[in-house]
Amino acid sequence: MSAEATNPEARPEARPELSRRGRTRLDLRRLGRAALLGPTSRDRLPDAIGHVAEAHRAHHPDADLSLLRRAYVLAESSHRGQMRKSGEPYITHPLAVTLILAELGAETTTLTASLLHDTVEDTEVTLDQVRAEFGDEVCFIVDGVTKVEKIDYGAAAEPETFRKMLVATGNDVRVMSIKLADRLHNMRTLGVMRPEKQARIAKVTRDVLIPLAERLGVQALKTELEDLVFAILHPEEYEHTRALIAAHAGERDPLPAIAESVRVVLREAGIAAEVVVRPRHFVSVHRIARGRGELRGSDFGRILVLVGENADCYAVLGELHTCFTPVVSEFKDFIAAPKFNLYQSLHTAVATPEGYVAEVIVRTRQMHRVAEAGVIALGNPYATAPAAEPAPDCDEERVDPTRPGWLSRLLDWQQSAPDPDTFWSVLRAELAQDREITVFHEDGRSSGTLSLPAGASCIDAAYAQYGEAAHGCIGARVNGRLTSLASRLSDGDTVQLLLAQDASSGPGADWLEHARTPAARIAIGSWLQAHPDVAKPAATPARAPLSVVGARGGGGNAVADLPDATVRLAGCCTPVPPDAVAGFVVRGGAVTVHRIHCAAVAQMRALGRTSVAVHWRATADCRVTLLAESFGRPHLLADLTEAIAREGVEVVSATVEPPVEQRVRHTYTLQLPDATGLPALMRAMRDVPGVYDVRRA
Repeated sequence: MSAEATNPEARPEARPELSRRGRTRLDLRRLGRAALLGPTSRDRLPDAIGHVAEAHRAHHPDADLSLLRRAYVLAESSHRGQMRKSGEPYITHPLAVTLILAELGAETTTLTASLLHDTVEDTEVTLDQVRAEFGDEVCFIVDGVTKVEKIDYGAAAEPETFRKMLVATGNDVRVMSIKLADRLHNMRTLGVMRPEKQARIAKVTRDVLIPLAERLGVQALKTELEDLVFAILHPEEYEHTRALIAAHAGERDPLPAIAESVRVVLREAGIAAEVVVRPRHFVSVHRIARGRGELRGSDFGRILVLVGENADCYAVLGELHTCFTPVVSEFKDFIAAPKFNLYQSLHTAVATPEGYVAEVIVRTRQMHRVAEAGVIALGNPYATAPAAEPAPDCDEERVDPTRPGWLSRLLDWQQSAPDPDTFWSVLRAELAQDREITVFHEDGRSSGTLSLPAGASCIDAAYAQYGEAAHGCIGARVNGRLTSLASRLSDGDTVQLLLAQDASSGPGADWLEHARTPAARIAIGSWLQAHPDVAKPAATPARAPLSVVGARGGGGNAVADLPDATVRLAGCCTPVPPDAVAGFVVRGGAVTVHRIHCAAVAQMRALGRTSVAVHWRATADCRVTLLAESFGRPHLLADLTEAIAREGVEVVSATVEPPVEQRVRHTYTLQLPDATGLPALMRAMRDVPGVYDVRRA
């Protein structure tokens, strides 16, 4: 594979967004030449970081550049004599990484740490020296990046490598910002590596780093990484896409004319806006081609409209939908409902009289900065911390206030992942989720919100809220309606999770089929391994009632006058002492015991079946099935279960049918320590608000 085929940067004419990236490559060449000349006097900024300073000042006009100058002097002197495989001085790498971050708007502390990010690992510089010269914040970030870099032992060590990377990211998201920029520069210069090493690095980039960039909202890095990986792992499809883009470059592009029409419409409406055409990157064009087949001119880019305020976004949308023909199915409001990675914009598409369909993105300039740079655009997450709060030591753990919910979940479950392979597989599955949902939970004592991946079930919510205590979850109510634990949750749902009162309950094997979150799957898997006797239950029908089954069974206290016969209590009438009962021999030689007035007894006798005498043992322990009729209301199942538990009764099984006209039927099979307590139990159940009848089945 040629360097051209593996590196899109080698073909300027093939790249749709070359002005900035082409300038960056020229800047990097100048950086290399300047780096060879070494540092200059203390009174002025070294030429080698002049481009970094220029990019930094564009975002932070009042930035103090003296910190960058001192960091560069230390980095250049410590890396002096070291060369990259490409033959360039090694200092060009941290300079390039820092320039990438500066163009994205990173604050001064991040850029300082970026210049120094390889010094502790590859030179004689120590963390104590970094702390003494640049402070605790820079030391903390450099230490985090160093811990990530020094654990790469090859393909076999990838799971542990990325576990450490995850922890470092959780401690400070700026660590991952530097790591992503570091990987981008290495991917740009990957052509000097052997093809097999290129492929290995590209696969890890595809599987973990690109999803992390997406989740941290750093779209500018994510899209270029996607193109570089695409060129290495799919060279033939890359070449085909490159040919499509090259052919389009020689044709008339309808998007500039459509953009001008949009400018005119907005100008006449008095809306101040910047309207530009944004070319799609290679992977985006490839996806569009696979989805639509033949491409038209308007498919190679999108129109971006930038305004000042949120309200202006909706004003633009109104004008577009009034003056053009909107494609309603393409409208998405990510301002009212932002993506989990901070992304906000309005997406729509409009059709022109010529038959072109143009996709339009509307956002404020601040939204645009966040869309491009994600967490990098948020600056220092600790800048507003109380001044009296001491800065942490390099090896301490702290909570980042900008940490997104998905990252908190990963940090929670990675500690309990049983082995690196499980961690690796579940990490990739988690990163593959492309959006999150927020659900509200309540348990009668408290309430709050849970952030879960799209497609999460009530089982996932249970483990997110209660941890391992969710093993005892027996049911759920979503938006006030009883439902099965396997039910999928939607954004904005309210979920109430019902837990058993004792520790005898546990997850079924089918829970794994409905659990999406790593925390739930790991906890369920560990419990099932510790309880190998748990059989996998039959699949639940889509509209089956909620069913909770206990572990106890057997013939209770009934004894048949038939030697060695197995005795079973009939489920249709659930006899208990001192009921008058009769038994009948069924297939297999077992004796089924019915109450004497059960309809089944009359049927058996009508068929000529002879009954078997049955009597009760002296012990008072018994089992009974009760029907409870009630009006539907929140917390009803929890209140009924609590009332039963207060009477010292064990729930063997429970079935709750779907509500009909706001009325709910509950069926309980219960194990009583004493049959004489049955009347008191039934009274206690009737006393539960909303319950209007309790009777024997």
